[in-house]
Amino acid sequence: MGKTLATGKKQQLFLILSGIFITNALLAEIMGVKIFSAEKIIGVAPAHIEILGFNLDFNLTAGVVLWPVVFLTTDIINEYFGREGIKKISLLTAGLISYAFLIIYTITLLPPAQFWLELNALDAFGNVFNIDLAFNKIFTQGLGIIVGSLVAFLIGQLLDVYIFQKLRQFTGAKLIWLRATGSTLISQLIDSFVVLFLAFYLLAPAESQWPLAQVLAVGSVNYIFKFIIAILSTPIIYLGHYGIEKYLGVERAQKMAEEATQNS
Repeated sequence: MGKTLATGKKQQLFLILSGIFITNALLAEIMGVKIFSAEKIIGVAPAHIEILGFNLDFNLTAGVVLWPVVFLTTDIINEYFGREGIKKISLLTAGLISYAFLIIYTITLLPPAQFWLELNALDAFGNVFNIDLAFNKIFTQGLGIIVGSLVAFLIGQLLDVYIFQKLRQFTGAKLIWLRATGSTLISQLIDSFVVLFLAFYLLAPAESQWPLAQVLAVGSVNYIFKFIIAILSTPIIYLGHYGIEKYLGVERAQKMAEEATQNS
């Protein structure tokens, strides 16, 4: 009876973590089309960082708000379910993101109802507004961005799990912050540049292709932000471990972590 209960809790834990992982990854991909100013949020002047000849501010994709949750969940799944757990959930998520983009693209092709256009013909300030055009602009991303984002996601996940497990073999059950934050910082470094390189350099149309220097410059600014967030998020890792140990029991949780390392 006790073994069955423990197995049930393990399955429920994986289901909960997978739900958090998939939901935030999918939302990050869809909402990432918006670019926001980090400086305006905290009420400071634009950073104007000079990198490779480009004067850049912290203008970031909205996806960076959600990706830290994905990578924190990655580290927790990694700790207790190992490489196979991350591999399964990452491939499933990539498939679901691809499906979501396909459905969204199909929906943008549907002809809008006339009353819907007329009902939303003016914005809040009385300006002429084409809601169908706005809908399509928001939800339709370039193929290069979609491919680049998915490839960067998979590379980042697989790299994260590899580094995490290597660090755990070195640290054992101690130094959770080192393997969690360390693996995230390294995987995010690669992710930050891969997505931009594929989306705006390698796969971009000639007329909108970025210079390689711009890819490196923008990637650097993005990574600086991700680096700060990863460091600030470290206490959440400990909170997650505490919650899981309370749910499963300390002995069971530690046994799962050891088995995950051995199987990875």
